[in-house]
Amino acid sequence: MIQFFRNTNLTGDPPSPAARGKSMTDTRQEILEYLREKGAADSHELAEALGLSPVTIHYHINVLQRDGLLETKAVRQGVGRPRNVFTLRATAFEKFPQGYHRLGDRLLEILKSRMTEVDIQALFEGIGAEIAAEHATSLQGKSLEQKIDLLVGLLGEEGFMSRLEKIGADHFVLTQVNCPYQYVATRHPEVCELDLQLMNSALGTAVKREACVANGDAACTFHIQSQPIQLQP
Repeated sequence: MIQFFRNTNLTGDPPSPAARGKSMTDTRQEILEYLREKGAADSHELAEALGLSPVTIHYHINVLQRDGLLETKAVRQGVGRPRNVFTLRATAFEKFPQGYHRLGDRLLEILKSRMTEVDIQALFEGIGAEIAAEHATSLQGKSLEQKIDLLVGLLGEEGFMSRLEKIGADHFVLTQVNCPYQYVATRHPEVCELDLQLMNSALGTAVKREACVANGDAACTFHIQSQPIQLQP
């Protein structure tokens, strides 16, 4: 996406790169980091801490609010108008370094030392089935194509980026170009049973995996056809 900037003025337009001295993303990340450390701050405190003008700070705050990362609270101190204080919303914490993949890797190493391969596979199949069961009501009575459309949205909530192609009346190819478990899955392929079972349970039809990033493929590819299966309870 190409963005066009005008010169900064009192209308709150974004600052020019020369006046800014750093990228827009860096500035907004600094705001998030400051609020992460302090818990809350108003625009004047942020402007002073980051060495920026109030106009520039307000511009970045507006962008962060638009992206759903900041929450505004009115704080009254004595007589006069309350001041707006900004805090991080839960979605903002995703902008900070995370170590979930390393934690998951270590947990799986422990599980695999104490459980059999069959038990591990059953564990992830069970997780996939439970996720599908949570959405069973919304899938009930839908056609296969409608179920797949809902499934793509469900996978998106889990962190997958999916692309769907219809190649026949009841034949679809689902391609996952991003896997949120890729780091762990390449070390522990058993994790891949989760999304496969999720698809099987949600769609009520056999899903065949043709490619998998855990095997070195560029993306995970699944063929879906109208072939009802008897799922295990």
